[in-house]
Amino acid sequence: MKTLTIKNTIHIKAKATVVWDALVNPEKTKLYMFGCETVSSWKVGEELIWRGSYEGKVMDLVKGYIVEIEPNEKLVYSTFDPNSTLEDIQVNYLNVTYTLEEANGETELIVEQGDYLTVADGERRYQASYNNGEGWNPILVQIKKLVEAS
Repeated sequence: MKTLTIKNTIHIKAKATVVWDALVNPEKTKLYMFGCETVSSWKVGEELIWRGSYEGKVMDLVKGYIVEIEPNEKLVYSTFDPNSTLEDIQVNYLNVTYTLEEANGETELIVEQGDYLTVADGERRYQASYNNGEGWNPILVQIKKLVEAS
């Protein structure tokens, strides 16, 4: 079955626990995710908000729900832009999956986002997120810099 997903991978010279902290710690997410901090209880079914400033106002820029969580190994959450023109219904949410694989003191962080074929306006949303072939790479580079500097 055909899917339309974005997948990026990076190797970080740090233990998975340190990378995991960068993914879920709101003070750290602000440093690489366009100034947004995460607001969540980090429990399956609970809400995940990406809160940041836009035009001088603090607002919820992206929202979703925790789908699956295995600390230091895997995080799956749904995501939706509440400020878009799309209807806020579950079928318009995309899933983002972080997979962490540690070996020899290094962690491979894999990020997948999709499936764009299953959501309204999927092709346009895919092109906007894919960002000329970059996808998650700019964010992954910032996570790597943050983690390896600590």
